[in-house]
Amino acid sequence: MTAAADRTPKPTYFPRLAAERLDIALCRASAAVARAADAHAGEHGLGVGQHLVLKMLEAVGPCSQQSLSEELRIDRTVMVSVCDDLEKAGHVRRERNPHDRRSYAVTITDKGRRRLAEAEAATPNFLENTFHSLTPTERDQLRTILTKLLHIPTRPSSPQ
Repeated sequence: MTAAADRTPKPTYFPRLAAERLDIALCRASAAVARAADAHAGEHGLGVGQHLVLKMLEAVGPCSQQSLSEELRIDRTVMVSVCDDLEKAGHVRRERNPHDRRSYAVTITDKGRRRLAEAEAATPNFLENTFHSLTPTERDQLRTILTKLLHIPTRPSSPQ
């Protein structure tokens, strides 16, 4: 590399674009967090979608794949593979839904509960590393703003 190339100014367009176009900034921030979450999940052997499914099943009990898909905002075709993988690993079981024989109820297993506990234990450190540039107050503000954007009923904030 030549000395002239070293003096070439660094690009400054994106910061200006992000300031002008909040949608672009949010998309890029979301993509960066998604990449970090995927990398973190890969290190711990449980995909992001799998983690979310186990977390929801633990919280609300057996659900249909359709309910999981709708609540977690995961495409239904992707949800099928997520549940297939969880079932193969022994983390969930699928049984005919007693309320609707046309669908399956997905239920977390004891093995799935243990795997979820391991994944949840690693979450606070991941969140701290991912959002380290934000103060606790800024994290609360971001949570509030995202809740509004996603039209989610307000709930008390949880500790990071």
